[in-house]
Amino acid sequence: MIRSDNAGLLLTDAAPAKINLTLAVQGRRPDGYHQLESLVVFAGAEASDALELVPGDGFRLELSGSGAAHLAREPSGSNLIEKAVAAVLRAAPRVRGGTFRLCKNLPVAAGIGGGSADAAAALRLVRRSNPDLADGIDWMRLATTISADVPVCLESRASVMEGIGEKVTPLPALPPVWAVIANPRMPLSTADVFRALAAGPLHGNGADATLSRVPTFSGLADLIAHLADANNDLEGPATRLCPVIGEVRALLAGLDGALLARMSGSGPTCFALFAASEAAVEGARWLAAHRPEWWVRATALH
Repeated sequence: MIRSDNAGLLLTDAAPAKINLTLAVQGRRPDGYHQLESLVVFAGAEASDALELVPGDGFRLELSGSGAAHLAREPSGSNLIEKAVAAVLRAAPRVRGGTFRLCKNLPVAAGIGGGSADAAAALRLVRRSNPDLADGIDWMRLATTISADVPVCLESRASVMEGIGEKVTPLPALPPVWAVIANPRMPLSTADVFRALAAGPLHGNGADATLSRVPTFSGLADLIAHLADANNDLEGPATRLCPVIGEVRALLAGLDGALLARMSGSGPTCFALFAASEAAVEGARWLAAHRPEWWVRATALH
């Protein structure tokens, strides 16, 4: 979206939560990274950060929202928006900058790719504000240099993510599905979860491994059956580090109409899937009333 404020042109974009419906850790690569395969979907506006860019000279970042205080404590340059800007400037030093205004609504260190979604939104905004330079930049390759989840967040659509995040294959379609997403507001380090997993070495270097086929789903029942045969390999070690994950998942699984409940990413955020928006909204309302200290949202997935 593009609109105007008192400062002139203002570009806006959403940074939706990333949900890992499945996450298989195939092994630890010789380079130290973990080889992954994950079915990834995205939330709607109800579970998104909001990013604005006022084009201008230089780059600045302004923070607001419930997660602003946490981000403000991070060392300078560690925010993924700042890393995205640095990557763009390396690729195109003449790129026009401006002031980013991030409203941080998503919980941090939550396993839903909030920082990566912010960085991807920043790339999209810079691309839109520099039409004369945009075609000369490989935006997907640029995304891979920032963080593992940024490539899949750049398109923010249902996809299979492979390798260390650099291989993204969009799904032909996703059946209509809704979710209740819940986070107990306890940050969990992704690095700690992978250390607790202690994955063995990957056979071969894994760099050339590709998905045998892109899954297709005839409907929601087909999607749920597919998910029932898969898991999130990080859920066990994450739950050992953060036992409340077990409670979050159990309460989600017990909601009326819940078809499946699971942890997303490296946790501690969990989700339950629903066939109807009304059931998801009612489930989120019940859970928020019984666990008011948690972050709870109902949303469509895409």
